[in-house]
Amino acid sequence: MAEIQSFWQSYIDGKWVDAKSRKRLAISDPATGRQVAEVALAGAEDVNAAVAAARRAVASRALYDMKPEARCRLLNTIAAAIRGMVDEIAPVMTAENGKNLDFSRDEVESTARYFEYYAGMADKMHGRSIPLGGGYVDYTQLVPYGVSAQIVPWNFPLEIAARSLAPALGGANAVVIKSPELSPLSICFLAKAAERAGLPKGYLNIVCGLGEDAGEALTGHPGVDHIVFTGSVATGIRILRKAAERAVPSVMEMGGKSAGIVYADADLDATAKSAAIAIFAHAGQVCSAGSRLIVHRGVHDDLVDRIAKVAKGFTMGPGVENHFLTPVISEKQLEKIEGYCRSGVQAGAKAVIGGKRANRPGCFMEPTIFTGVTPDMLIAKEEIFGPVLAVMPFDEPDEALAIANGTEYGLAAGVYTRDLGRAHWTADRLEAGIVFVNQWFAGGNEVPFGGVKRSGFGREKGVEAMGNYVQVRNIAIRI
Repeated sequence: MAEIQSFWQSYIDGKWVDAKSRKRLAISDPATGRQVAEVALAGAEDVNAAVAAARRAVASRALYDMKPEARCRLLNTIAAAIRGMVDEIAPVMTAENGKNLDFSRDEVESTARYFEYYAGMADKMHGRSIPLGGGYVDYTQLVPYGVSAQIVPWNFPLEIAARSLAPALGGANAVVIKSPELSPLSICFLAKAAERAGLPKGYLNIVCGLGEDAGEALTGHPGVDHIVFTGSVATGIRILRKAAERAVPSVMEMGGKSAGIVYADADLDATAKSAAIAIFAHAGQVCSAGSRLIVHRGVHDDLVDRIAKVAKGFTMGPGVENHFLTPVISEKQLEKIEGYCRSGVQAGAKAVIGGKRANRPGCFMEPTIFTGVTPDMLIAKEEIFGPVLAVMPFDEPDEALAIANGTEYGLAAGVYTRDLGRAHWTADRLEAGIVFVNQWFAGGNEVPFGGVKRSGFGREKGVEAMGNYVQVRNIAIRI
């Protein structure tokens, strides 16, 4: 693998710059604990500079005044530049984040697709004419919010940054990204791609800083017009308080405790494979992971055995060796996951497999399946963000729905059945923003993504996301 750049700077106003404080943050490989690189540690001063650059970009109207076809070409050129750097990006992502090389390459491809998808919309957005009778002309315009502050999590940093950045630029907004302090490096390639494509300076700014410093400064900044956040409920609530003080519109995605309902007629082999991927891919560090499985009592034991068999067939090791079971992001996260597992055992659940860290160097957690789980247990209620599956039995469909809907979250849900009518009936009653039927993680860049209840509001991805990045202006004229 090629050597990774040892020091990464902030990107502000079209330039790569050190932090004002000259401080740096070390980034480590969770598979080995070894330092990968250092990144400029941004603080409030750097955030001020980034927001000021974005405000100048908005004032220039460079993207807003650009012909739609030119903005379309710009986004497509960014996509091509990203795809052309896949061999550079994937090793960096694997080193800083732990995921395997195949997942990293898939993330780069998905990142490029976001720019292509919203490029396809950039020349099709328009207002409308509203008839008001003789002597009047009335029409609407779609206009940008202005400066969009985007707080990106560490699990899929490049892809999640792109899914907000692409429609924001498509709507002619300027963006300041606060990259995650645990895995900020791959996001820098967005700036490299934007530079190559000729994005006007100031429209993309990237800073890496701690949440309590750079994050607080950005989300509370008076120059910010719009906030996009992906992360925990606790952090999201803090951001919303700040947003409320200035009535800043926000798009919030705050995690989940997603449940799949398995009916007795489900294809158990296919369900076992899907359920295993749903919770063990990327070590369970996926906001829409299938962390709860509610299984008809008649097939409960059989399905648990099949999932365990699938999990035992996965190999574990560093992502650079392309293993499926890769490390969690940090020692702190590993300790948190182990703590949840201990609480499950203490509450009476049984770990069919796993339940503890793997006996090897690095931040590796054994794939874990708990049975004997009741809905009141912490492992059934709280987001663990690790490879831990809680399995619960049910007898009647209404009971399954009550369990599935019985948490504060509502991001994703799933249904496994051969009966199409039952699938529709169940999906219609699940309290979730996304429902998968017979394949967890079905869908793609084209489908809307977001939650209900404390999982957040607003939608990313798909056509619906574009509405988050433009607002309607009405112009009424008396002739």
